[in-house]
Amino acid sequence: MSAPVMLAQGFELPSIEFPYLGSRGIVGVVMLIHIFFATLFVGYAVGAPLLEWWGRRRENPHARRLAYSLAHFNVLTFSVGATWAVMFLVLIVGLYPRVTAVLFTHFFWFFPVLAMTAMVLTLWLFYVHFYRSERRNVAAGLAAAAFILLWQALLGGIDTFMLTGGDFGEPPAQSGGALAFGSLGAGLDGLLNPMSYWMMLHRTFANLSWPAFAAGAWAAFMYIRSKTPEDRAFFDWATSVGLIWGTVFLLLQPFVGFLNAYSMQRSSGAYGRLMGTQGDTFTSDLLYVNLVLVVALFVLSNVGMYLGAGRHPDRGGRVPIRFFGLVAAVSGLYAISPLAEVPFLYMRYIMLLVMVLATLGSLVAYLRAHRRFGFGSPGGGYRAVLLALGVLAAVVALNMGWMKSNSRAPYTIYGQDEYRVEPQTPVVPEIVGRQGGGE
Repeated sequence: MSAPVMLAQGFELPSIEFPYLGSRGIVGVVMLIHIFFATLFVGYAVGAPLLEWWGRRRENPHARRLAYSLAHFNVLTFSVGATWAVMFLVLIVGLYPRVTAVLFTHFFWFFPVLAMTAMVLTLWLFYVHFYRSERRNVAAGLAAAAFILLWQALLGGIDTFMLTGGDFGEPPAQSGGALAFGSLGAGLDGLLNPMSYWMMLHRTFANLSWPAFAAGAWAAFMYIRSKTPEDRAFFDWATSVGLIWGTVFLLLQPFVGFLNAYSMQRSSGAYGRLMGTQGDTFTSDLLYVNLVLVVALFVLSNVGMYLGAGRHPDRGGRVPIRFFGLVAAVSGLYAISPLAEVPFLYMRYIMLLVMVLATLGSLVAYLRAHRRFGFGSPGGGYRAVLLALGVLAAVVALNMGWMKSNSRAPYTIYGQDEYRVEPQTPVVPEIVGRQGGGE
């Protein structure tokens, strides 16, 4: 028997199981906390240079101040999100050593190399050449935004690979018994699976939507603490920008989400668990909960625009927003009601489309009135709606991640029975024995 085999047998460790939450639960909680901060970072890394550019072009000091505030938030909270990311890596290496080794080796050139390089370049450009520069370098900020989106695309490709198992006809990931660094071609094939393209768009729109609602909620809270008319005008203006920015990208998500689900249906059996085509599952229940939350997000966005239009000196825009908002509310409630399939099967989707188009009508009316708004004295109801939108948008984003990952259970890589969600023995003598030839 070879020395590596004897060493592995001598240090065989038991599998680890966390009480109450279990291994899946603790990994999921840690990852969701990381996603909370990471999503904000991505949204603000893209939004800050765009606001800076807009502020310079329009000579708008509010836009430039908001850009600095978003960048300042990223600088202060990046280490928090990174800490939870490291904790996540520690947990998956310790609890799921085999599948972690497979993913790290199969995507070696894309995750440990290219993705980490993109993150380093993002931090360098964003912090040194955008945040710390006396005249914030918009080009450096936009380059940092491009690198963080590249990082998101690489990790999203690995994530969708775990959900689909790769494209049809592609060889499966390497088993734990024959690990070798994956080639560029094999890793790229895994990244560019049928679901990855639409998931990338969906995540980009989501990462620009709910952080905007979060910025609006922050501004609504900070307005309470404002002492000067200048601060009150700025924070009131920021609530409106957050509402507009969040709603614009919220409108795009249902369309990309549909294409995302369609690509999942064509490439993965996990679609059945997500949609409950063979009976209700925990994941399909999460999908319905998410649908209810999304409808609430659209309705609250309309309410926020209706109340915010009160800033107009003639209350212009309120009448069309009230009409479109009522249409959005009625169609959204119909879509989540038991009558959603009456008089025919696709009525739910038609009602959701009506809700989206009605919200678009409200947004157009709000933008037309926005040019004459007087900022500095928002109503209490408006600020309460902005706070609710920020919280609700965060819940929707986290629930989507939970729902998507849970749809591949009981696999960590869908369809590959050797990679299941149960925690594994950290050292597996049989695998080492096969590698050593059992001598």
